[in-house]
Amino acid sequence: MSNEFTFVVEKKCPVCGKNTRVVKVKSRLMISRTDDDYCTHYRDFNPYFYTIWACEHCGYAADEKHFLSPLSGREQEIMAKFLHDRRARFLFTPERGLPEAIASFQLAIYCAEAISAPPSRLASLSLHMAWVFRTVGLAEQEREWTKKAVALFDRSLMTERYPVDNLSDNAVTYLIATLYNRLGERERCTQYLGMLINDKKLKMNNEKLYNDARRLWQTIRSDEAEATKAAEQAVKRKK
Repeated sequence: MSNEFTFVVEKKCPVCGKNTRVVKVKSRLMISRTDDDYCTHYRDFNPYFYTIWACEHCGYAADEKHFLSPLSGREQEIMAKFLHDRRARFLFTPERGLPEAIASFQLAIYCAEAISAPPSRLASLSLHMAWVFRTVGLAEQEREWTKKAVALFDRSLMTERYPVDNLSDNAVTYLIATLYNRLGERERCTQYLGMLINDKKLKMNNEKLYNDARRLWQTIRSDEAEATKAAEQAVKRKK
């Protein structure tokens, strides 16, 4: 079964070992724009609804990369018990709406937590959940998950060795800055941007990332200057 944007395939579940149906997204999607935290908006379709694969038999859920990666014997044992005790189930459907997308991410996060997955994996899941809410215009829920994502990325940067999943420590530092900026925490944002701007090696090794960080820094400083000027003018008018 397939449509213009997706097709159904069978994959072996790394927990129960049974073949389960999962939905893959076709690669040729029309991009509308990409946000500073790498959230990509597409025309006529939302691939983030299908980020998570879930076994229709035992309920194990993960993104494609981790679903296809074998679990250790210990992890498999822990996961099987976790899913059995909670009677986890995920009803397969070839087309997902917002409720199914949210449920799939929540289940994937529970599964990752059960095997003590590293903060970077939980951060990525939380950020993608925030993107799901952003793409449908639910700002309050997006903010909630953005807060969770930035806290986890922060912890990850202090406890994990990078690169992780093609992200360097500098890329994660910039990502943290953009997330704090979206949360309105400008001071924390500029702290992380300062680390990048003051890194002389970064300008030589990754000029684009350096320029992106500098551009965001300048935007924030410009906004702050305008806000200060507006406040001063408002005080003068009252006198």
